[in-house]
Amino acid sequence: MASQRTDRARHTVAVAAPPGVVYGLLADAPRWPVLLPSCLHVERVDFDGVQERLQVWHLRQGQVRCAHARRTLHPQERRIDFELQDFLPPGVPESGSWNVSPQGAGRCLLTLCRRRPAAPAPGAREPGEAGEPGEAGVLQAQVRAQLEAVREAAERWDRLDELLLSFEDSVYACGSPEIVYDFLYRVGDWADLVPHVERAEVTEDRPGVQQTLLHTSDPGTGDTSVSRAVRLCFPAAGRIVHKQIPDAGQAAPEQIPDAGRAVSGQVLASGLVAAYYGEWYLEPDASGVRVACAHQVMLRESVLHGAPGSGVLPADARRQVREWLGRTSTQALTLARWHAESALRRLR
Repeated sequence: MASQRTDRARHTVAVAAPPGVVYGLLADAPRWPVLLPSCLHVERVDFDGVQERLQVWHLRQGQVRCAHARRTLHPQERRIDFELQDFLPPGVPESGSWNVSPQGAGRCLLTLCRRRPAAPAPGAREPGEAGEPGEAGVLQAQVRAQLEAVREAAERWDRLDELLLSFEDSVYACGSPEIVYDFLYRVGDWADLVPHVERAEVTEDRPGVQQTLLHTSDPGTGDTSVSRAVRLCFPAAGRIVHKQIPDAGQAAPEQIPDAGRAVSGQVLASGLVAAYYGEWYLEPDASGVRVACAHQVMLRESVLHGAPGSGVLPADARRQVREWLGRTSTQALTLARWHAESALRRLR
């Protein structure tokens, strides 16, 4: 019986970052959502220091995909071998490896190899014929895009302490965790419930996978913004993770005139954010439930380090973003608490 054909892709990029930094970024998968644009969420299922199992949610051509990954980490060789199985059709299994090799002081070469069974292509075009690229061409493009995303993230390594911001807001509700979770889940109703949400559009093609478009106003300043996000809902665990994604029809803030304009001596906080990943989570106890929203933010480097006199000081940017996200999340948390405690009062 003839062996199955295999599509293969192997590409290498030069990275202006130390090999250890690049390997560390690849090894620390739970941090990917705030560092890599297409990665939405990573769950580490099991890890013994060498062998690792992950569930990875990512965005591919506007569609949310989920894959199960098995990885073997080789820190001495700075190599990571992986096997990947996409849960959604066609669900083609993959294998491959990341390799990091030094190239002079503070630099390295990063190589990604991926292999997967070639998909049957009835009516496929002959090589060289005009038209859309086949699966092999798609794989080549994906590998190049992955390498470029890792390169861009790694080359900010010496500025990440300045650019990354993590914090959390929480309230305690003397009420039902189920009512709190239901409030957070029904984001499509927030325009009628949450004052800073002016309009909410939600698409949920698969249970627990929501794509949202929110029109919001800052409770403190009144400034308005539009954000698109993917939300992954885990009701049994009392968790909802979310990541903002760029609107395909919307230019990046640094490409929009006055996107970072000053308002009352401040730059609009939404224009300072390059990536935002967060999680609503519940911690119930005998008396009620602690409800929290954890935030991870990557600040927009082009706004912080623009032309002399036009940028924003990092400390000011961090404060503005912290206050902006804190106001909006605390408002939603407070209303979730009110709904839970009001329901409890009605039952008494």
